[in-house]
Amino acid sequence: MPVRLEKEGAVGVIVLDRPPANSYDYAFLRSFAGAIDDARADAEIRAVIVTSASEKFFSAGADVGAFAAGTSRSRFMTALLAHEAFRKMENTPLIFIAVIAGHCLGGGFELALACDIRIASTSAVMGLPETTLAIIPGGGGTQRLPRIAGQGRAKELIFTGRRISAADALQYGIVHEIAAPDEVRMRALAVARAIAANGPVAVRAAKEAIVRGLEMPLNEGVTLENELYGRTVPTKDRLEGLEAFREKRAPVYRGE
Repeated sequence: MPVRLEKEGAVGVIVLDRPPANSYDYAFLRSFAGAIDDARADAEIRAVIVTSASEKFFSAGADVGAFAAGTSRSRFMTALLAHEAFRKMENTPLIFIAVIAGHCLGGGFELALACDIRIASTSAVMGLPETTLAIIPGGGGTQRLPRIAGQGRAKELIFTGRRISAADALQYGIVHEIAAPDEVRMRALAVARAIAANGPVAVRAAKEAIVRGLEMPLNEGVTLENELYGRTVPTKDRLEGLEAFREKRAPVYRGE
């Protein structure tokens, strides 16, 4: 399988494994979308890291050779499936953390941008080089990068096709932190475990409030937040959190 789902306790691990560069084709994207569905169906999993079996490539994006050999319809269907898979991550209540090591380019970078959190190796290289090939990003890059890094920075990176280092990505607010190559996966696991230890109903509601709220005017977003807040108040987890606080112990949340 080009993509597989593993587990480390309450943390799912989606491993991209299509040598040599995790370039994606239709079968890869089907496998990736299936791994997301499998993670969501597992009641024990509360957060997911997306990582690569290769230290040299997170993903080089679309398989140019497969695209060139395919028909116009097959190219369109692959691009549509990429959009659907990346949107599936955003609409799934689980929290997705990209572990970016090595080259992360084009559609691979767009995959990382669709994750909730990005942690990069100090050796990582990122970019959207599509304009250098006379096309534009086709996996959501023109929409997600401006929302993450700001319109001006996104324009500069997309118009020039410039590749950036992990340090640049951290400065631009694209990644949330960087770590040494031999530590980046463990750091991502630590963040995922910290998220998994929190109230799952609350974490899911917070993600929904952010993702849906960004697509609304502010007043509608605040209304949505109030609605979702109201859903968390009557939960058993909220009562457990209060009791654990009073008893000065770690809470045990069950997602109820």
